[in-house]
Amino acid sequence: MSLEKKFVKAKPVCKVKFSLSGDQYKSASSILLVGDFNHWQIGETPLKKAKTGVWSVSLDLETGKEHQFRYHIDGNNWENDPEADKFVPSGFGSENSVLAL
Repeated sequence: MSLEKKFVKAKPVCKVKFSLSGDQYKSASSILLVGDFNHWQIGETPLKKAKTGVWSVSLDLETGKEHQFRYHIDGNNWENDPEADKFVPSGFGSENSVLAL
């Protein structure tokens, strides 16, 4: 898993690249990014799989805020990103990853 942040000087925006790689993701048929930035709508933000087997998607997220998110894998598994800035209770018995921008 990987999170790359690039802050844009001219705008209150950070370009964030969310990436998942490794053997556990090679056989996945779909990976979705779900979070407060897409109103927790499953299917709004799919990751795309490269020929190398790495899944990724890039988003422009507002700075000065914290953004909660999780990955939804193959329609039944939820995962956090260990590279998140912190984790908070989700209210559903698990935690959400948080980006502090």
